[in-house]
Amino acid sequence: MEKNHIISIALRTIGLQAESISNLSEYINNDFVAAVEKIANSKGRLVISGIGKSAIVAQKIVATMNSTGTPALFMHAADAIHGDLGMIRDEDIVLIISKSGDSPEIKVLAPLIKNFGNFIIGMVGNTQSFLATHAHLVLNTSVKQEACPNNLAPTSSTTAQMVMGDALAVCLMDCKGFDKAHFARYHPGGALGKKLYTRVGDLAGKQVPIVHPDATIREVIVEITKNRLGAVAVKDKMENLIGIITDGDVRRMLEKNESISGLTAFQIMSKNPRTIQDEDLAVTALDTMRKYNINQLLVLKDKEYAGIIHLQDLIREGII
Repeated sequence: MEKNHIISIALRTIGLQAESISNLSEYINNDFVAAVEKIANSKGRLVISGIGKSAIVAQKIVATMNSTGTPALFMHAADAIHGDLGMIRDEDIVLIISKSGDSPEIKVLAPLIKNFGNFIIGMVGNTQSFLATHAHLVLNTSVKQEACPNNLAPTSSTTAQMVMGDALAVCLMDCKGFDKAHFARYHPGGALGKKLYTRVGDLAGKQVPIVHPDATIREVIVEITKNRLGAVAVKDKMENLIGIITDGDVRRMLEKNESISGLTAFQIMSKNPRTIQDEDLAVTALDTMRKYNINQLLVLKDKEYAGIIHLQDLIREGII
């Protein structure tokens, strides 16, 4: 295949997928609103079922729901009619996903669930199908054309299903007031968990480097080097925090002065240093460093100077 031909196929695929998503806006209707309200007010779980590629989409939507505050579980449509129907409780709402809405398994499953008395939401690409007519509410995911050149393999249709599921999940998040604190509760592991849980006080070392305004440059350099934090805080005689000296400040001082004799900490320090509370999230420290293009922040605990957090601390912890 020629390069240009491959590119044209890829662009056509992306275009058709984009169109399938764009057209979904026409299907955000009263049934969609009712589905959100029904799930949000339910005392049970959201059971999501499908077969084939729709089953794979169903599993992804289940994962999204569970991580954003809506208890959900996956039930394969084929397994459901061979025993897995037992996982459905009286209060549960069942979302069945199908492109055609006329698969043999769906035709068996939908009436059974309806007879149980459970509420059925159909996510379907054919509003005249068996599923659409047996569901209490219909989420329309019709597409004009699959991206498959034969218009057969589920491509555009599964993309539409995925996006409709995301729209449903995000609306439910808003209904339930699901915020960052809730998100952190369900994502304690990995880099995401660290960003949502790790606080400045967890990373800042026990070293609290300090010099006074009349300290010599030699004393400043020794204090910076000893603690390996790349900076030292400056406090006055009343123990008020009045400045910071970084290794960058020392280098710039050496470039400007042939002799350092007689220079003091007060003369080279940066006044009004940037600070952060030890209870603040580490990711907040990162945002502050990026905003002001700095590598260190002085850490405060109950308004008292308690140490330094360095950009390298955030890198080592995987916050970046």
